[in-house]
Amino acid sequence: MSTITAPPTRSASPARARARLDWRLRFAALSAIWGFSFLLIKVGTDGYAPFQVTLGRLVFGTAVLMAAMAVKRQRLPRGARLWGHMAVAAFLLNALPFSLFAYSELTIPSTLAGICNATSPLWGMVLSLVALSEDRPTRVRVAGLALGFLGVLTVLGAWQGFHGLDAKGTALALLASFSYPVGWIYVRRTLAGTGNSHLAMTGGQLLLATVQLAVVTPLFTDVPRHFALVPLLAVAALGALGTGLAVLLQYGLVAEVGPTTAQMVTYFIPVIATAAGVAILGESLHWSTPVGAVIVLTGAALTQIRMKRS
Repeated sequence: MSTITAPPTRSASPARARARLDWRLRFAALSAIWGFSFLLIKVGTDGYAPFQVTLGRLVFGTAVLMAAMAVKRQRLPRGARLWGHMAVAAFLLNALPFSLFAYSELTIPSTLAGICNATSPLWGMVLSLVALSEDRPTRVRVAGLALGFLGVLTVLGAWQGFHGLDAKGTALALLASFSYPVGWIYVRRTLAGTGNSHLAMTGGQLLLATVQLAVVTPLFTDVPRHFALVPLLAVAALGALGTGLAVLLQYGLVAEVGPTTAQMVTYFIPVIATAAGVAILGESLHWSTPVGAVIVLTGAALTQIRMKRS
């Protein structure tokens, strides 16, 4: 694992160098795909209701994973109890946060939504201290937690009394970010060691999330009278790339370079989301947004530091 992060040496073989370049390219692609997802959500909600954007996202994402399973000749997991746990995971990790982000971007810029997403490691540490007894706090991690939430207050402009901030949209985005670590803790407690492949489990999870949204969406939205092309393409890209392909890239990176390196993609997402929102959508950017984002990311990184066992 140390050879992956170390700079190449003259003795490295061409095949080894190509492999190193390959994972870095995929890492960059994953960062870009997830970073642009917040822009695609914003464009999608210009033509469709948030639940419709989420449903379309899940349909296209599930289709990509089902195709990947067919190519690899993998089957969906079996067992009623297992599917029950997967349904909860699908709600916490897909249906709920995807919908909350879509609703939040009706009133907040995609840049702010992307930065709110970066708070997930902070929420994760708080929850792990409560739910996972083996995950003990250290001074560095507690300092990172405090620093991270100071960054959130900076992004939101707390010293100005949150002037001009849409409280509802921001709260929805933060709740979406909170939902991810809740889901991962649930998965860790109920779905670890099932013997099924990550691809099969994720395919089943996205399928269940699609069913959940297929039930909910008609209850709260009307069938569109016309299908706006650009928002529709944004939803298709959000699902096929931001959900389906991104999951395949993520698991490939975890398998090749390990979860610690792979999860560093989290720290590039808000940077790309902010750049895309400003450059393409013309969203305004106050100095407190990038400064606060840097503080959030620094704090989040510190919360991931664990003391090495002797």
